[in-house]
Amino acid sequence: METNSDRLDFPHWFSKSETTHDVARGIMQYGPIARTPLAQIFNLSQGALSRITSDLIYDGVIEELPAGVAQSGTLPQGFTAHDTSGRRGRPQTALRIREHEHTFIGVNIHDGAITVSEVNTMCRPIGADLTEDIDDRSPDAIVAQIARMVHTATASDMPAPTAIGLSLGGHIEDDRVVTFAPFLYWDSAVDLGALVQHATGIPTMVFNDLDSTLLYECWFGDAIGIPRFAIITMGAGVGYSLSDHGNPIDNPDKSYGLAGHVLIDPEGPRCSSGHVGCSQCLTSDSIAEEYSGIVGRETTFEEFAHDLEMNRPQARRLGERTCFRLGVLVATVANLAMPSQVLISGESSFIAKKNREFIRKGIDVYRHSQAAPVSFTIPDFSWRLWSDAAAARAIAAFIS
Repeated sequence: METNSDRLDFPHWFSKSETTHDVARGIMQYGPIARTPLAQIFNLSQGALSRITSDLIYDGVIEELPAGVAQSGTLPQGFTAHDTSGRRGRPQTALRIREHEHTFIGVNIHDGAITVSEVNTMCRPIGADLTEDIDDRSPDAIVAQIARMVHTATASDMPAPTAIGLSLGGHIEDDRVVTFAPFLYWDSAVDLGALVQHATGIPTMVFNDLDSTLLYECWFGDAIGIPRFAIITMGAGVGYSLSDHGNPIDNPDKSYGLAGHVLIDPEGPRCSSGHVGCSQCLTSDSIAEEYSGIVGRETTFEEFAHDLEMNRPQARRLGERTCFRLGVLVATVANLAMPSQVLISGESSFIAKKNREFIRKGIDVYRHSQAAPVSFTIPDFSWRLWSDAAAARAIAAFIS
């Protein structure tokens, strides 16, 4: 399918100086926040900060909370606000984003299904999400299904959606053109952003799903204020992404799954590319194949998951081995990228939640004994989170 070289119009909340946009993003990430710590975070004088926030209040981007409402946002890791005035005065009021002025639609295309959800400007859920299986993977059919689902999922009592953020596992250029999407089997570049925008009438941007989840965590989730943060996913594939001060570290090749063949078990199974013990052994297909060899008959991943839930010994031991391997991958990421925290996610991450101690054992084997312990979290997984994360990328573009 040919692509359209014309740039798509995407809305921006306001147009001010780069510093003003930085402050607005800071209020989004760290708010509700008082002016003094906000000025110190961005190394601004109180006067300069006051002028910027006054403009943002006038433009309807932020609002001041009533007197007496304390700052309650998460501040950057290691940051401590200090009083530079030396004077006592009335308590400062906190600032926050006007979150109900706009709504955004998030769409995530995952292996065999599409999830659509709606959020407000602070990426808080509006209504229920909608998930449907994919019957036809052709670009035209996918676009038609997305357009219908967006119409169904949009709340009638809220402002019309400002934008759509769409994410999938693959490589995207210019936040619109999909050039590689292994789960969709497209054999040429598809200008998915333009197609969905034309079908829905809503400005649309397309992103890599892993980067979207990473940004969501850094702006609205568990990684707010963490200077360097990594995410590892396990499911139909193995994914890895890294952020620095709240934004995914960009590289033109990162969405090709380059972490999917890192050696994590010299005695592990062989992947389809011929590698022995690479991180592909964390994928659901590889786990199902390995479990089939253990029980002596062909099984599915769903059967393994059921047996693991029932605590059957063979499934339990494979779950423990899988989590040890996952720990080795976490240690590798920690040793090379040195993140402050690692988040483990993906549709198969329930395995990790059952065997945290084996993840820790895998980390310890490849981590120096005097190095700081690797902090990792395993949140409950849902496709809603991934569709909301796609919307988060659209929100970030809207306020930038």
